[in-house]
Amino acid sequence: MAKLTKWQPENEQFWRETGSGVAWRTCGVTTFSLIFSFATWFVMSAVVVRLPAIGFKFTTMELFWLAAIPGFASGILRLIHSFFIPILGTRPVVSIATIIKLIPMVWLGYAVQDMNTPWSTFMIIGFLSGMGGGDFSSYMPSTSIFFPKRLQGLAMGIQAGIGNFGVSVVQFVTPVIIGGAVLGAIAGGPQIFTKADPVKGALTVTKAGDVVKDVVVNKPELASAIIVTKEGDVVKDVVLQETETVKALKEDVTRNEKGAVTEVRKTEGYKLDVKKNDAGVVTDVVLKKGIKKGMWAQNAAFWYVPFLILAFILCVIFLRSIDPAALGIKSGGFKKQFEILSTKDRALTHTWNCTITYIASFGSFSGYAAAFPMMIKVIYGGFDGSPDPLQYAYLGPLIGGVSRAVTGPIFDKWGGSKGMLWCFIGQIIGCLALAFGGFLKPTGLEQFTGFVLIMLWIFLMTGIANAATFRQYPIVFAYSPAKGAQMLGWTGAWAAFGPFIFTSLIGASITKYGSAMPFFIGAAIFYAYANFLNWWYYTRKGAERYDWGNSGGTWWDKAKSTWQGQ
Repeated sequence: MAKLTKWQPENEQFWRETGSGVAWRTCGVTTFSLIFSFATWFVMSAVVVRLPAIGFKFTTMELFWLAAIPGFASGILRLIHSFFIPILGTRPVVSIATIIKLIPMVWLGYAVQDMNTPWSTFMIIGFLSGMGGGDFSSYMPSTSIFFPKRLQGLAMGIQAGIGNFGVSVVQFVTPVIIGGAVLGAIAGGPQIFTKADPVKGALTVTKAGDVVKDVVVNKPELASAIIVTKEGDVVKDVVLQETETVKALKEDVTRNEKGAVTEVRKTEGYKLDVKKNDAGVVTDVVLKKGIKKGMWAQNAAFWYVPFLILAFILCVIFLRSIDPAALGIKSGGFKKQFEILSTKDRALTHTWNCTITYIASFGSFSGYAAAFPMMIKVIYGGFDGSPDPLQYAYLGPLIGGVSRAVTGPIFDKWGGSKGMLWCFIGQIIGCLALAFGGFLKPTGLEQFTGFVLIMLWIFLMTGIANAATFRQYPIVFAYSPAKGAQMLGWTGAWAAFGPFIFTSLIGASITKYGSAMPFFIGAAIFYAYANFLNWWYYTRKGAERYDWGNSGGTWWDKAKSTWQGQ
């Protein structure tokens, strides 16, 4: 299909007669594809919280790394994608980017069914899942060049906001779809899911240092079932003995001739976790009550396959590409794209500023979205009746996505820089509330509600700030639509490292300091720096490239008639 050789979205007649229909059709198809790009990007963050429960023996930090690695990959891939659209065009780039994501989804679906799959293999799959975030730096530049400046905030806000629903989709749908064999036998058999919570007040464990000296059973109905063996004044062993009323937690499964599980029948009961040191001395005893049931973790990946295929077909049929010459790119190829990193027209200064503010907005959104399930699991998972991370994790991305979608038109009117100013202040307040409100090192589940509400506030602020950036960045580079598109791709690339940076740093903070408090204090400081750049260069009176919206005017409205570069 031939490329569009004429594209003049700022020409009212062209836009009305030709441009509007093509642009909105492109936005609709690419947005549908983007939903499943985001979903495949965050599949690992949803699956990882279930891996220990179905038998994988990974450490807490290894689980954080699995949630983080897609973000590392997406950042690298976005750096590549950020230069594709102006040169190669929308149709081939988005079509190929859509269908290639079948590779990690099919691989992950089979990997979770084999308890011998090593951590390194999951890391490779997680890296490939990052393709779902990497191609975002092709989607946004594509949308920016199809629309006039007055509608770019609206179009990109809608696309990015709805696309972000993919994060909520994966975290909302995953716990539902893995609960049954909804994809049939072709998807494989169930895994044995185990959930066991400590029985509050059941035992009193007396220690001397790390050695258990005594174990007292406090509940009469359990006294005859828990046998404590002592040698002198040291506990030698503690075992659970079934009675008529106290049943041990056991597996009840059916296997085929190859030994594979074909059916798991739900069971409930008690289990004792007895920890011993290398000398065989008991160091801790915990009584838990739990369930075992079937889980089809592979469904979390396999169910995206038909949607990716459908999105690919729609892209091939309905998308068009714009000829580089129609965008003012007459020569230079990929080399020309790196002018945003040169000192020409002070491009490098503004590239740095936009990169920092985008990491503070979308980088934060994606980073918290990846880390949120593991934060719930690790910070609040040790309490009796601990919450299921996936019952809450989808709320953050949902709020961030909705706020991003609906506030785009507001910033077309008010200006993106003003939106970022107030949102970054909101993010700082949220981080400090978490750090100093006791929610990151809780003493009980009663603090969980406050933790979730503050996290949702932060998601709201990052979503609104993200909408503001898509209004502001094309204005900052208003003298060149192609450079504005490149900037969206470039900043998106660095912000895509958010899941990797945020998840790994939160995990490291918890592992080293026992709390995520150091991370959130550092995040607040970073947001303050980003807000200073935004205020100095784009918001204050006399700012170099101010954006006060369609109602208040922009620097380009004043400069375009005499623009010679600066």
